[in-house]
Amino acid sequence: MWQCPTCKRTFKNTNQSHYCVKPETIDQYIAAQAPEVQPILHEICETIRGAAPEAVEKISCHIPTFWQEKNLVQLAAHKNHIGFYPGDEAVISFAERLTDYKTNKGCIHLPLGQPIPYGLIRDIVQYRVAQSTV
Repeated sequence: MWQCPTCKRTFKNTNQSHYCVKPETIDQYIAAQAPEVQPILHEICETIRGAAPEAVEKISCHIPTFWQEKNLVQLAAHKNHIGFYPGDEAVISFAERLTDYKTNKGCIHLPLGQPIPYGLIRDIVQYRVAQSTV
């Protein structure tokens, strides 16, 4: 058994990934991630902010969420990828541009170590904004 030195919870695996401090803002979420992932998360968030300037930023289900009339997109850092969650309809609508990425149930896996498709993220967010105003 391994005990987290911060929150004192015990886990089966050593250095088990978990949220021992619940982030209250997107910046707090990013600051809690690995240093090499933080600039990528910042750039993704800036891309989303540019495409959805009226979106409200919050933490929902422990991950960054951008909200405008409804959930626009969410994102989460994982060990080998960034999960980008625009919803099922967006993934289906952008399927032709997502052939290089693993997708499932409204999620796009953006592998770490490969260029992040910021233009594609912008286009998906703009699509979601247009949906939210319908």
